[in-house]
Amino acid sequence: MTHLARSLTVALALAPGLALATPQGWSPLLEPQALSSLLATEGDEIRVIQVTGAPEEGVIPDSLWSPYATWRGPQENPGALRDLGHLEATLRDLGIEADTPVVIVHSGATPSDMGAAARVYWTLKSLGVQDLALLNGGLEGWRAAGLPTATTPGSAIPSSFQAEWSDTWRISTAEVAELVNQGSDRLIDARPVGFFEGLQNTIAAPGTIRGAQNLTFAEFFDGNRMLDAARIRELAVEHGHTEAPLTVSFCNTGHWAALNWFALSELAEVENTRLYAESMAEYAALGLPLDNAPGRLTQLWRQTSAWVSGLF
Repeated sequence: MTHLARSLTVALALAPGLALATPQGWSPLLEPQALSSLLATEGDEIRVIQVTGAPEEGVIPDSLWSPYATWRGPQENPGALRDLGHLEATLRDLGIEADTPVVIVHSGATPSDMGAAARVYWTLKSLGVQDLALLNGGLEGWRAAGLPTATTPGSAIPSSFQAEWSDTWRISTAEVAELVNQGSDRLIDARPVGFFEGLQNTIAAPGTIRGAQNLTFAEFFDGNRMLDAARIRELAVEHGHTEAPLTVSFCNTGHWAALNWFALSELAEVENTRLYAESMAEYAALGLPLDNAPGRLTQLWRQTSAWVSGLF
């Protein structure tokens, strides 16, 4: 980019009421080569942020490092939202304005790992950042495409971001509790079936929210790569997830649920899809009604079996 073009871009960004245009070729799910091309032509305007892995093990050149823990709640309720002041300061440190195109990158180790990037995407969208994308396959996908990496993250000039939270894509515990007995809306448990059926231990009580259906996040993946938007839309139709007036995605701590939210809301474009960020960790702690909750004797047997297994 020429010096004149950079000056014009900065002037437009600072001018009241004006916003940078969405980069040509932008989409919520970017393939590595597509991101590489965007960085080659408009890299000065785009922020690439890596949230999992370790910088010394590789990052996209000039990308920023922002560990996932920065975006998460306390240990007992990891899905809880951070306070607005903390989030505002984080975005300012990353040099992000509302009209800054942002790509969130995960390490690419597993499909589950992409949940971190999806959760950060959802947070940024709720804070008003307009152009967001995830890198399909994460850093491993970038490497597999033969693209270069660095071992030191880049840096950014701090922004003046003003945080304003929107609940458009969020639903609270109180609102979920109200939905349980209504039946017209759709509650989707993004966890593997063992959690849904109350067979696996979790941060919360075993079982699932009453009336929920199971659609594990892994259905939206082929290996470590998320399926394309057309296929995800087909799956949403097949599962009947395009018909409800409201669709709610939840899991244990709002991590896997962020993947289902991203797939349905951003790729399949299912209207009024919301993330229950606090998920089962908060819901079960309040003693709200569950399905597939084992009886007390069953729970005691499982705990004893786990203890005995640990002896051998």
